[in-house]
Amino acid sequence: MANKKINEKVTVTSLGFRKNLNVYPRCMEFNGKTYKFIDSGLSYLVRYGERLAEFITLSDGKADFYLRSDNRGASWTLLSICS
Repeated sequence: MANKKINEKVTVTSLGFRKNLNVYPRCMEFNGKTYKFIDSGLSYLVRYGERLAEFITLSDGKADFYLRSDNRGASWTLLSICS
């Protein structure tokens, strides 16, 4: 599997909600292409002093996408794609 590092802001066009009402991306646009994720993924939170970041791994059925949110779902960064 090839892991491609990206580290760029992406546009999340659709959000889903977990049982605890935390949001996760359902669709995102990157480089002119729309990716639709097949589930809510695996996520974990990291605290940096007063700041909180969420890291999440999602799949579109073909590749895995590793994203970070620094603003409770309002701002997303695509860290890498593993295909």
